[in-house]
Amino acid sequence: MKQGSKAGRALALCAAVVLAWTGVVPAIAQENIEDRLGQLMAAHDTVGLAVVVVRDNAIVYRNSLGWKDRERRIPLDGDDLFRIASISKSFAATGILQLVEQGRLSLDADVGDLVGFPVRNPRFPDRPITLAMLLNHTSSITDGKTYGSLDLINPGAGKDWRDRYADRAPGAAYEYSNLGYNMVGTIVERVSGERFDAYVKAHVLDPLGLYGGYVPEALDAGRFAQIYRWREGEGFVRSDQAYAPLGERLDGYAMGYDTPVFSPTGGVKISATDLARYMLMHMNLGEWNGARIISAEHAKQMQTPTVDVDADSGYGLAIRTDSTLVPGVVLTGHTGSAYGLYSSMFFDPEKKYGFVVITNGTRDMEVRTEVNRALYEHFIARAADAPAAEQASPLAPTARSSGTR
Repeated sequence: MKQGSKAGRALALCAAVVLAWTGVVPAIAQENIEDRLGQLMAAHDTVGLAVVVVRDNAIVYRNSLGWKDRERRIPLDGDDLFRIASISKSFAATGILQLVEQGRLSLDADVGDLVGFPVRNPRFPDRPITLAMLLNHTSSITDGKTYGSLDLINPGAGKDWRDRYADRAPGAAYEYSNLGYNMVGTIVERVSGERFDAYVKAHVLDPLGLYGGYVPEALDAGRFAQIYRWREGEGFVRSDQAYAPLGERLDGYAMGYDTPVFSPTGGVKISATDLARYMLMHMNLGEWNGARIISAEHAKQMQTPTVDVDADSGYGLAIRTDSTLVPGVVLTGHTGSAYGLYSSMFFDPEKKYGFVVITNGTRDMEVRTEVNRALYEHFIARAADAPAAEQASPLAPTARSSGTR
């Protein structure tokens, strides 16, 4: 991205004039942050970047820089949709907690009773695998090379199901399992009686007023931010499969079994701004903008680690803690990576701030970490030291990148 371009300076000037008319003082919120983001994008050869900052329980900054479509030179826009990858797991888990609140599910239930076929680690056949173990990645179910079908673990569908279990007891240790979360989505569908994508739309997205979903052809394809994977020797390669229509894959769809088609583990398409609004719901323990999605008790349970991921982070129910994203600060949320996209959604539920950071292609995924740190330093650490008169404004007009790189 060319820093200091005429277009960028013009946008900044226009924003400053508007803010001056409204009496807003944007010293902390606006000063040089776009320059810093541009520098990080250039340093890591990043295609596009969307960021949203929440502070004091409100969105105070959002920006989209770089390219939505690299080949066609279409700039990224604030309303563009991304396939957000593993942050999607929290949408499936939220559905589970809703059904628990209704008395239709128990986190202690045997997964085999819920999915309709035996789910037992063959090395520990007497140890039940519970729904809670799926949610916190301690089920001993492993991914292997693929995880997009329940046939992989159903003893009645193939002979290799034993290969999907680790050599340790269920509940003993953490191991990230995408297959486990495709099973979580299946359970939502079987218990609710609603197709998984329709359930999340009706019970999570729509009540919060969010635009998004799982089925590409049900969304405005003109808003998709194209995703690019970096390959050494080739450069950026477009990942068209990220938004591949489901089409014939839904023909003859078997409710309560074919759910992985929607990818409960990573298939949500949503804008960075609407993802920040979803984050605000979790930040406020299940409620936002007059809509309660889950109880405060269950929202807290999702955020409370029940197993160590490593020395620096713990995992709850589809939401984790992390003390390395911003050194010395414990944040709560999740990351995502797929097809070349890297996303993150992290917040402080007590101090009511948080960040959404999404890139649709980069040579170095560390740009995600460095952008989070830059946003924290600019909007949180520096603001905490600033006089009250210099505190950042409510949401300023969204700057639009010129798209040059």
